[in-house]
Amino acid sequence: MTQAAGVARYKGLRGVAAAFAQPGAVTMLFFGLASGLPFLLVGNTLSAWLKESGVDYGAIGLASYVTFSYNFKFLWAPLVDRFRLPLFCRLGQRRGWLMFALLLLAAGLLSMAFMPPTASLPNFVGATLLAAFAGATIDIVVDAYRVEIAPPEAQGALAATYTLGYRFGLIASGAGILLIADQVGWQRGYMAICLLLIVPIVTVLIAREPEHRVRERVPLRVAVQEGFVGPFRDFFSRYGMGLALGLLLFVALFRLPDQMLGVMAYPFYLDAGFTKTQIAEVSKVYGVIIGIAGALLGGWAVTRFEMRRLLVIAALGVALSNMLYLLMAQNPGQTWAFVATLSGDNFAQGFAGPVLVAFMSGLVNRSFTATQYALLSSLANLPGKLIGGMSGFLVKDSGYSALFVISTVSIVPTLIVLALLWRRLPTPTDRP
Repeated sequence: MTQAAGVARYKGLRGVAAAFAQPGAVTMLFFGLASGLPFLLVGNTLSAWLKESGVDYGAIGLASYVTFSYNFKFLWAPLVDRFRLPLFCRLGQRRGWLMFALLLLAAGLLSMAFMPPTASLPNFVGATLLAAFAGATIDIVVDAYRVEIAPPEAQGALAATYTLGYRFGLIASGAGILLIADQVGWQRGYMAICLLLIVPIVTVLIAREPEHRVRERVPLRVAVQEGFVGPFRDFFSRYGMGLALGLLLFVALFRLPDQMLGVMAYPFYLDAGFTKTQIAEVSKVYGVIIGIAGALLGGWAVTRFEMRRLLVIAALGVALSNMLYLLMAQNPGQTWAFVATLSGDNFAQGFAGPVLVAFMSGLVNRSFTATQYALLSSLANLPGKLIGGMSGFLVKDSGYSALFVISTVSIVPTLIVLALLWRRLPTPTDRP
């Protein structure tokens, strides 16, 4: 099938239905669960546990740096692309690495449960770092798997089902663990979450392995050249130095408003007078359902509309939704304000997810799927994480309102870069 025929295949209502009906769409639902499950457990949910354990605001912000594993995952992504794990070789390249990462995640979460912050904060942070590393590795494998099992024209549908599963993971690691923590404590909550890993583990066993060529027993120099140098050289040679740097900068800035606000969200909810159960019901159940609706709309929009305009809409939506938190700050303890704020914020983030995923998927070369996508997705979180780690000090000195306003305005550089790249942005048919 030609690229033009592939694009036509996924246009119109029948095309959208065909994209969502792919067998890989169901697989991505459960793999999305695996990716979403650890993200809050080493991020926002973790900050709530630390706050209740008496950890200082500044330390809570600094503790968020354990999630830098997600930002630097491109450093070990070449290993995922080029080498098979001996203990899991029968599962194949992608499924073998995914099984390893899932088991490593279980070990990290159980270690956090048995070494809480009240017992030893350094040991707890170390266990969190292990879980974060495993979660980042899961992302590397799942992202590569998604790109390799379907053509670029169908990536919007796969991104939507992946995001749907991801959101289910957020419900479990957000609302689920908050409800459990309110009843039996944080430690048992983290142990209970490990049981959910059975779902993606079983999926790994029954899912098909995508076609991925791996050269075995090559000299170390050749392996380094192909695995660590080749992906980056290919990316810059295909787009040219100027456009490649512009694309990387745009991806790096896209989620800045969201990332700046994320680390202090849970402390803000608690300071606004809400209990863990209320946060679970509004933020991690209702909010996630709204996010799922946004994700499905975003996945549908990718199959119907031009990517450039969708990027503008998604970026503005994510940024402007942060201003809704001012409404919540001015009405502390009011459920209606909480619901209104989370409605706008989660819908905007849900819509932006498939748009950004589909855009980044269209930039990678299938010969270097894991490494190039890991680079892009790492950059999508890095600036916000760097700044977000200091957000606790901003709140301590200037209050939450200052954080909300600054995070909203931070979208301006993103829009400027997009305007400069407007006429040169790649289309789906440009991808090798």
